[in-house]
Amino acid sequence: MIMRIFQVTIRPGKEAEFSKFFHETAIPLMKGTEGIVSVLPGAPRSETPREFSFVMVWRDLASLKAFVGEDYTSPHIDPAEAELVESRTIKHYDLVEA
Repeated sequence: MIMRIFQVTIRPGKEAEFSKFFHETAIPLMKGTEGIVSVLPGAPRSETPREFSFVMVWRDLASLKAFVGEDYTSPHIDPAEAELVESRTIKHYDLVEA
């Protein structure tokens, strides 16, 4: 399984707008995506007020590529959120079962 960690920093003043998108669109979309085993959405804390994240566990690389395309190492974002996002990062790891 593949752990995918996606983080975004929101443009100043766009936090509430992005929060609405995150809770109403992004979380339901990810939870309903074929090939995802687990979704852990992360909302901002006081020390990081403009940062949101997703930790996703994908069944396999084929499932991940079916969702984002061959270039799975790029941090894709929905066009609806593009103007709200200042920066984004994506990391992938092999999941270690403890």
